[in-house]
Amino acid sequence: MRTKMKISMLLLMVILLSVGSIAGIAGAEQEKKTIILGTSADYMPYEFHKTIDGVDTIVGFDIEIAKEIAKDLGAELVIKDTSFDALLPELTSGRVDFVISGMNPTEERRKSIDFSIPYYRAEQSIVVRKEDQEKYSTMESLEGARIGVQKASVQEGIAANIPNAQVTSLDKIPDLLLQLDTGRVDAVIAEYPIANANMDIETMAITDAKPVSENDEYAVGVRKGNEELLNSINQTLERLVQNDLVQKYVDEAGDLAAGRVKEELNTFEFFWKYRDYYLKGIQFTLLISALGVFFGFILGLVLALMRMSGISILKFLSTAYIEVFRGTPMLVQLFIIHYSLPAFDIKFTPIQSGILTLSLNSAAYLAEIFRAGIQGVDRGQLEAARSLGMSRVAAMRHIVLPQAFKAVLPAIGNEFIVIIKESSIVSFIGVFDLMYQSQILRGSTFAPLNPLLVAAIIYFILTFTLSKLMGVLERRLSASDHR
Repeated sequence: MRTKMKISMLLLMVILLSVGSIAGIAGAEQEKKTIILGTSADYMPYEFHKTIDGVDTIVGFDIEIAKEIAKDLGAELVIKDTSFDALLPELTSGRVDFVISGMNPTEERRKSIDFSIPYYRAEQSIVVRKEDQEKYSTMESLEGARIGVQKASVQEGIAANIPNAQVTSLDKIPDLLLQLDTGRVDAVIAEYPIANANMDIETMAITDAKPVSENDEYAVGVRKGNEELLNSINQTLERLVQNDLVQKYVDEAGDLAAGRVKEELNTFEFFWKYRDYYLKGIQFTLLISALGVFFGFILGLVLALMRMSGISILKFLSTAYIEVFRGTPMLVQLFIIHYSLPAFDIKFTPIQSGILTLSLNSAAYLAEIFRAGIQGVDRGQLEAARSLGMSRVAAMRHIVLPQAFKAVLPAIGNEFIVIIKESSIVSFIGVFDLMYQSQILRGSTFAPLNPLLVAAIIYFILTFTLSKLMGVLERRLSASDHR
């Protein structure tokens, strides 16, 4: 009986394992691979943000082309939005699989990445304020003018060839048009579809001047050596061009772009209408700031103790760390962590890179704050504790550090406030924080000021609240001083 029972149990286990294996194989076969697109969705009608059925969606004819590429590969398309000048680092570091963002296959870019066959050609245009339309009607009339162009674009090369031109290069087209609207530049060089879709037709116009560029074609970028993906993309592009689908996508994207209406909203109305964007941004800002503060606090305390120790190597390492991180811009540190470390096969997600950068940078400043607080405590207290039999660690923990912490609490609170504000730099690597959401709204609406004004108010509320909480904590800790 027991033998039969054992055999039955063995057979049951074999059946269950077989079924599990078959299910796992079937699940693996059904699991769809993904392909990541890198783009800068501020280039209407190529790629831009638009609210569709209440959901923020990246649309445009470049996006439609990317969808066809993914479909032919049998993959699910994942879109990663970032600034234009960050696209090449995103691609070369392996964070995205291919790039479509109205990018010209220049010789300089070909040194870093490979390009597909061209899929579209567009003419360049000059955008000016309406009152200057006749003044800048030829390319010769732009000599000595203040010219706005998108950073790392073919238009930057065109502007560089205009004699005595004062060139302003920015990341975003809306920022360039705002520069034009406020009189900081005299003209903006942009492609005709971009200019026509983004400019305010009430105050701006396209002149008769016709810029000429050596390379006005657009192509898809892939990492060097990825021949399989490049060949598949070329096949898709050939099909789309032959069937006139690219022009169809251009027309459809133009219709979507034309659907934008300039809204006259006050700041509160603007916030309320787009509150979902800001609420999402607040969540990311608080998450990154809180974790940056937490890890920075711990690391800063360790660095302070290392610097004050009698061990030469620890003192040297902590001093070198503090000097390096205090002496270099946080944005540079962010780019090194996010884009350079992948060369050593060390990859972080944008959120992880942001938290790591904030933690490492703030730790350098907090270390000096802690050191000043510890040195401010009378050394005789440590000696008295040691004479009573307490170890050095116990004396530091129970006597010195509590007093030091109370003394430097205002400085610590100030550093925490700085971290919340400085967290806005993570928008450069595509983290959906408060500043990133503001940039999305600036690109998807005609509002130049309200998106930033709302963000500024929210940052103020966050920092003001933290300041008051730190004040309450400071008063509680110092209550014993008045007894």
